[in-house]
Amino acid sequence: MEHPENLGDDLARALAAASGIDFAGARLRPVGGGCIHRTREVEAGGRRYFLKLNHAATRPMFEAEADGLAALAACDAFRVPRALACGATDTDAFLLLEHLELRPLASAEDGRRFAEALVALHRDTGEQFGWTRDNYVGATPQLNTPHDAWARFFVDCRLRPQLQLARAKGYAGAVGRDADKVLERIPAVFLDYRPRASLLHGDLWNGNAAIAADGTPVLFDPAVYRGDRDADLAMSELFGGFPPSFYATYRSAWPPAEGYELRKTLYNLYHILNHLNLFGRSYFGQAERMIRTLAAELVR
Repeated sequence: MEHPENLGDDLARALAAASGIDFAGARLRPVGGGCIHRTREVEAGGRRYFLKLNHAATRPMFEAEADGLAALAACDAFRVPRALACGATDTDAFLLLEHLELRPLASAEDGRRFAEALVALHRDTGEQFGWTRDNYVGATPQLNTPHDAWARFFVDCRLRPQLQLARAKGYAGAVGRDADKVLERIPAVFLDYRPRASLLHGDLWNGNAAIAADGTPVLFDPAVYRGDRDADLAMSELFGGFPPSFYATYRSAWPPAEGYELRKTLYNLYHILNHLNLFGRSYFGQAERMIRTLAAELVR
């Protein structure tokens, strides 16, 4: 069993200054919460909080996360943990969040409620694709320069930066040979399909989704932007997926347009390339296969 840690005077003072909460004598307890940041449960003044920590230079990541959480909360489709404080000491950046009792999606009812909330989120649309600021997908910077054309946004702000990073890390094969041809042909995918600029979570796998104690769907760890709603739906099928009732409910309420399977591969390539760049060669084969599949479909 993990032993509680001391918060430390500098961090306690910084948290108090940023949040107005007295953290003197507060204790930390490690909890699960991902592989990028250190995650802790903090008890202070008889209340619990969720705290993310990393080295001081990562403060922009936490600021972007707080911005994304605020955007999701403003839509009011999901319960979203409130960001209570964001800042840094000389050594540590921090993001303090409200503590929520959460459980994974498991039942058919969980899937149905989550799908209904996601449809509501995606019906929040804007005029352009992108976002008001750049942010992060995992630990990777994510460009969000506003574009009028979705295909150009996806090429310039999603796939091309990941491919450039992969090449800089020494990955060759189809990542080098066929990818540029795929990039050139992406606009052809959207000649007859014009997606709305929906508000997206941006990193929607099952590890960033949960159900609150009262049954309310919850989202966290966002990489928000406005884009094709199919990008969220596609990623939900990666890394374990969601309950079948989620897909049945979403598709009943707002069916994807023809060509979704091809778009799913295209959109999920972004996330597989990101995992290749973050976690290494174990994702190379999958990225290569996806690029070859897309090349076979698009380059004729």
